[in-house]
Amino acid sequence: MKGFTVLEVILAITILTTAVAGAFILIIQVISASATIQSKLIVSELAQEGIEIVKNIRDTNWLRQADNPEIPWYNGLDQGDWEADYASQNLTSRSFGSGTYLYIDDNGFYSYSPSQNQTKFKRKITISERRDLDEPPDEEIDRLKVSVEIQWEDRGKTHPPIIVHAYLYNWRPQ
Repeated sequence: MKGFTVLEVILAITILTTAVAGAFILIIQVISASATIQSKLIVSELAQEGIEIVKNIRDTNWLRQADNPEIPWYNGLDQGDWEADYASQNLTSRSFGSGTYLYIDDNGFYSYSPSQNQTKFKRKITISERRDLDEPPDEEIDRLKVSVEIQWEDRGKTHPPIIVHAYLYNWRPQ
């Protein structure tokens, strides 16, 4: 017996092919999972940025109150669905329907400027539950709820939206 039989060669090729195919499938799944994890990380940061945009508008109102005490802390933070990016000083009414895609510039900043590269992400900022928490009520809003929803599609699959909620309070003493 100096050589391999045809049956042994076919069996060896089958085992080798199965091992290589299994490794290849595993690599594809890892790459796909990695892309999904990267998208979820971006989504969480975009949601947090939406909350921070609204906080920035509130804080800017507090600074403006130094010159004009009649400006309420919630000025420009009306109930409804809105869009805004990191450079926004106010909220833009969200178009009816599915919303606008965010774009990313060469520095990695997301905005609604269509002169940049379109991403797969859409962001909706919802302001609701404007409440007076004082007893007895003084008809001044003390709290509002901010919700940020991020939607995205990847390779033909629509992912469930990620929604982040925060409550903003008028904690600044008058």
